[in-house]
Amino acid sequence: MIRILLVDDHPFVRAALVDLFAGTDDLAVVGECADGTEVLPAFRTTRPDVVLMDVDMPRMDGVEATRVLLGVQPEARVLMLTGTISAARIREAHWLGVKGYVWKGDDPSELTERVREVAAGGTAWSPSVTDYLPA
Repeated sequence: MIRILLVDDHPFVRAALVDLFAGTDDLAVVGECADGTEVLPAFRTTRPDVVLMDVDMPRMDGVEATRVLLGVQPEARVLMLTGTISAARIREAHWLGVKGYVWKGDDPSELTERVREVAAGGTAWSPSVTDYLPA
């Protein structure tokens, strides 16, 4: 079973993602965070295989939360999730060492596959963002 920590400030999005993953045989949400400040304690408690991290959140955004998490838990496998495409944020996340970056507009079935790829040790970059990655 692949264990997922969901991080998104929108309860509706979190609920939809919980439903999406519940419809699979191998993906399980083990924790949810509404803000980046909650990520490190939740990671330590749940020990997920993949952290699915929203980019834009109040108080502490996903990029800063990733910086904090990977600074303390470098083995964490973070897959960024965004509703807006920002070249600067994509490059910064890549530099930090995230394992992928997906757009909320992608097909939901692709998200489940990308989580599996990241959990298996690979990377998963949405075609919507690959043009913004460093060469």
